[in-house]
Amino acid sequence: MTDKRTFTLTIQENNIGHLVMDVPDESMNTLKSAFADEIATILQDIKANTALLGIVLYSGKKDSFVAGADINMLASCNTAEEATSLSRQGQMIFEQLASLNIPVVAAINGACLGGGLELAMACHARICSNNPKTALGLPEVQLGLLPGSGGTQRLPKLVGIQKALDMMLTGKQLRAKQALKAGLVDDVVPESVLIDVAEKAILSGNIKAGKNHYKPVKLNLVGKVLEKTPFGRKILFDQAEKTVVKKTQGNYPAPINIIKCIKMGVEQSPAKGYQLEADLFGELVMTSESFQLRQIFFATTEMKKEQGVKGVAPEKINKVGVLGGGLMGGGIAFVTATKAKLPVRIKDIAHQGIQNAFKYSFDLLNKKVKRRFMKKSEMQKQMAMITGTTDYSGFHDVNVVIEAVFEDLDLKQSMVNDIEQQCADSTIFASNTSSLPIGQIAAKAQRPENVIGLHYFSPVDKMPLAEIIPHEGTSEQVISTTVALAKKQGKTPIVVKDKAGFYVNRILAPYMNEAAMLLLSGEPIDKLDRALVKAGFPVGPMQLLDEVGIDVGAKIGPILQSELGERFAPPAAFDKLIEDGRLGKKVKKGFYRYDVKKKEVDQRVYDLLNVTPVGKLSPQDITKRCLYMMLNEAAQCLDECIVRNARDGDIGAIFGIGFPPFLGGPFRYMDSLGLENVVAQLNQFKALHGERYAPCERLIAMASNGEKFYND
Repeated sequence: MTDKRTFTLTIQENNIGHLVMDVPDESMNTLKSAFADEIATILQDIKANTALLGIVLYSGKKDSFVAGADINMLASCNTAEEATSLSRQGQMIFEQLASLNIPVVAAINGACLGGGLELAMACHARICSNNPKTALGLPEVQLGLLPGSGGTQRLPKLVGIQKALDMMLTGKQLRAKQALKAGLVDDVVPESVLIDVAEKAILSGNIKAGKNHYKPVKLNLVGKVLEKTPFGRKILFDQAEKTVVKKTQGNYPAPINIIKCIKMGVEQSPAKGYQLEADLFGELVMTSESFQLRQIFFATTEMKKEQGVKGVAPEKINKVGVLGGGLMGGGIAFVTATKAKLPVRIKDIAHQGIQNAFKYSFDLLNKKVKRRFMKKSEMQKQMAMITGTTDYSGFHDVNVVIEAVFEDLDLKQSMVNDIEQQCADSTIFASNTSSLPIGQIAAKAQRPENVIGLHYFSPVDKMPLAEIIPHEGTSEQVISTTVALAKKQGKTPIVVKDKAGFYVNRILAPYMNEAAMLLLSGEPIDKLDRALVKAGFPVGPMQLLDEVGIDVGAKIGPILQSELGERFAPPAAFDKLIEDGRLGKKVKKGFYRYDVKKKEVDQRVYDLLNVTPVGKLSPQDITKRCLYMMLNEAAQCLDECIVRNARDGDIGAIFGIGFPPFLGGPFRYMDSLGLENVVAQLNQFKALHGERYAPCERLIAMASNGEKFYND
């Protein structure tokens, strides 16, 4: 058995060592606790070689420095103390690296994230390539963690307290030029000369070695007042805590702990900062919030490797057509041109629709140009990928046509017919319908095997989910090709069964209906929204209805009701809102007023609905009433095979409607509650509020057998 090493040290003729990290049999470098002995041995070899002038540390992987620490090793930690020990081990190794008396330069090409950036920050200088794939950041907060190998202490010394807070609290990644401007790296050079420049930096003698090598952070006058005085730092940390509490609603402990670690290192001492970092890292690893966020990470990583249909490779896509130039059509065209890098041809019945779609992309790209995230020439290049027409000219060679028009079955069927006449026999027709069964849309098609659902969520450029909906006659090739297209567009796709509402809208509808019933029973609009936001949803149900469009909700409701039963019946009283022209935010008139500086509840809604807002329920009761309707429907969807497994159901809910990520998704949340407790609560609500709360058969059976949705 051969000994496969991760780190290789070779000495060049100029007495500079090349320390190369290349994890065997893996596509990307990740740091593992098992490397500790190997790193310690190499550091001893470096110290023993008195002829060495310096070390260039770089990756043996293409387009990747170090993607971070291996998260799998956290699963083996049974106690906070064990996780704290892992943190201290990383801190000690990086401290040994930082303490070397010869300069170590990190030559960064590609992803340098998490533990990878902590490794680079322990070096005495950092030079990165201008490769578009080069990105530096500490995204641990997105896993419910904090940087545990010295990141909370080293980053503020390099970029200042404010920038360090911004990066660690958001998980934001910096591109090469941004990192240079922030002071995180010392130089940005072409990839072809990266190692040469790193060597020259060592030979110049200008790099200070040893653990106290940090250069003073460049701050403007305001920055100096905020970061260099006790009074200023108090303002800085107090404001950071206030912002974190507002954004997280207290549901995520990691951000506050990050602030504590930075504060300790700055106000007390680095030694105390490192100690607190390790202790809090250990505590966070054991929290349910971090566990659930890590499971989401594993699930999405797993999904990236999967095809639509196992063993069926997708067809190559060279060009995409979009029908409809509204917000959805414009958004679909944008992600196709900018993310998938595919030419897009938009058809609309009016030139104004095409102009609107162009403006959608122009506004988003122009914002990037103004912020210097993109060159104007690159913006023009991407805009040139989008063209428009009011007929079908330019559609003869499209591989996929995505329809994004009104929820009207006859209209969609006629469009299928048009595409079959105007395009190739192999052209896929993908409908962005949010509720109409795909089988009905394909019912009059000559080639029904080419018809599929591809449901995006608004706004398309931000929402990460796409539902792929094959009907019974859709070919396996079309399924795999559509999944591949969604991935290229930057989406996380889930394949769902063709039934009204599919998955996301189906579990959302009972939740929204329950919120509407609570409003009609006297719960104030803003109280309802605050309760669900406090519970972890990005917006409350009433605000969501305003943003989606009250009229859109009204159209979907009857479709779901006719296909799935009375529990989907929308409150009849809401028709009065539409009669009053209250369609939501798009007309500046809905549950809230949008014609004032600060959004506020429109009190006239209560008069229209004949409601007196008294508010008898607690926020917790409101949350339970709405949430349990969603949980029950999710279980029913799994029972009907609407989603293929609990994992897809959880990812769909989190990415599609913002189900609180720290709860892990509907299925992981039900597991954490205990299915017998979920059934008991639903039965209690059924006795109090009606048959709509009756637990589905799948839940009852699993609860009686002591089963769970996951067995990890």
